[in-house]
Amino acid sequence: QLVFHKIDLFQQIRRSKEGNIFYSPLSIMSALAMTYLGSRGYTASEIRKVGVFTPTENPMSLFFWCWKAGKAGNVHRQFQKLLTELNKPTDAYELNVANRLYGEKEFSFLQDYLDNIKKFYLASVESVDFINAAEESRKMINSWVEIQTKGKIKNLFPKNALDSSTTLVLVNAVYFKGQWQQKFKEENTSEEKFWLNKNTSKSVQMMKQTNVFKFASLENMHVQMLEIPYKGQELSMLLLLPNEVDGLQKLEDGLTAKKLIEWTSSQNMKERRVNLHLPRFKVEESYELSGTLEALQMVSAFSSKDANFSGMAGKHGLVISNVVHKSFVEVTEEGTEAAAATGIGIGVTSVQLDYHFHCDHPFLFFIRHNKTNSILFCGRVSSP
Repeated sequence: QLVFHKIDLFQQIRRSKEGNIFYSPLSIMSALAMTYLGSRGYTASEIRKVGVFTPTENPMSLFFWCWKAGKAGNVHRQFQKLLTELNKPTDAYELNVANRLYGEKEFSFLQDYLDNIKKFYLASVESVDFINAAEESRKMINSWVEIQTKGKIKNLFPKNALDSSTTLVLVNAVYFKGQWQQKFKEENTSEEKFWLNKNTSKSVQMMKQTNVFKFASLENMHVQMLEIPYKGQELSMLLLLPNEVDGLQKLEDGLTAKKLIEWTSSQNMKERRVNLHLPRFKVEESYELSGTLEALQMVSAFSSKDANFSGMAGKHGLVISNVVHKSFVEVTEEGTEAAAATGIGIGVTSVQLDYHFHCDHPFLFFIRHNKTNSILFCGRVSSP
């Protein structure tokens, strides 16, 4: 029996942020699950409500996280499976999911907890001296993140973000760089208009290719969907493009994880020859998620009076002071031409009517790990 909790992480972030959005539900949820592992009592039940789930039965859903009643261990094993799968070395793409907990050294962490964090989350708990050396600790944390993300994410914690009252900090950073299965030819990229709304446009570098893609048009939702595979086809980018320039809000309002999984299933997406226009874009975002999580009723973890992390450290007083998530994505023409053509026989010269998929107004995108059907990243491009 699966119990669904509507947590709407995306909807919460969306309310607090106009413009572009980019974050990794995988990263945020794995960091949360690491704290869940060490929480007890009321704190545990609140974190559990916000977001522990089993990726196989409910594929890493974006707005609904499911919890298989009573089988806590199951969640941690699912993460172990998923993170091991994602961390397999490949030359098709670069993906670094970096999770770490930094705890005040005055709290001695239980060996059992340290072992489990390593086992299930391929992560570690580092002891730091926030009390006497908050600034040095901040620099140390920032430099670890910078290394993990190939220098793309700098200064995760700004000056004075950590102080002597800090006791526990969750850090998760994600770096992804993929090459397209079929690259866009640079000579086809040209300056085109991108409509921010019905009245305002800006000039962008628009990449173009005509190729066979998995495509679907949802008439009732006034939206088109397209899947662009990355080299090796283990990962794909899913694009959701409203028919109308200002149709994004309606799409977001109606979007649930269940619908996303349904819409993008292989039964729904069919291979079609599509003329694709996609702007080059780069999105870097930073979120302090404490407020977002509190809005989702995860409250006691942040309260020095009520937090119970006795599964992490022998004594009480450990409390989460910051949940910071920073992410980076860059989409360009770059890719490696695949040797094998798509296996359906439509020649470039055939008179087949091309479908048009022109991302010249705000759209949503998701990066999916196809084998596990996990959404690694989701984003909104309202201004490339």
